[in-house]
Amino acid sequence: MDLVNVIILVITFFSMELVAWLTHKYIMHGIFWFFHKDHHTRENKGFFEKNDFFFLIFALPGSILIMYGIEIGIEFIPFWIGLGISIYGMAYFFVHDLFIHQRIKVLKNTKNKYLLGIRRGHKVHHKRLSKDHGECFGMLFVPLKYFRQYK
Repeated sequence: MDLVNVIILVITFFSMELVAWLTHKYIMHGIFWFFHKDHHTRENKGFFEKNDFFFLIFALPGSILIMYGIEIGIEFIPFWIGLGISIYGMAYFFVHDLFIHQRIKVLKNTKNKYLLGIRRGHKVHHKRLSKDHGECFGMLFVPLKYFRQYK
C-alpha cells in the first residue's frame, strides 16, 4: 500500500458523504420516496425497512470495484475506490443504524459532542414526515449549529 492509494481511499471516503447527501436529498426524497418513506413515518414496525433497499445501491459499486481490483491487482485504483466506498458504508451503518436509530443499543448515553451533534442533525431531519422541505441530509457532516448546544 503506497501513499497514493491511501489518498485515493481517503478522498473516496469523504466524497461518499457528498454522494450520500445528494442521493438522500434528490433520490430518496425524490423519485424513490416510496422506499424511504417508512424510514420517516415508521409505517413498517419490523426490524427491516423498505429504506434498507438503499444498502444495495451503495454496497454494489464498492463490492464490484473491490472484486475487480483484486482480479487486476490491489495496487490499482479500482480496489482503493471500492474500499473507500465500502468503509464509508460501514461508517454509515455504525453511525446511522446503530448509533442514531439504535437498531442495536450502543452508545446510547454518549457525551461525545461530535456524535451528539450528528444525532441532533438527524433528528431535525426526521421532524419532517413528508419528502418535502427537509434539511440536514448529511450523515457524518452536519451544519455547525447542531454542535453548538453541546459546548
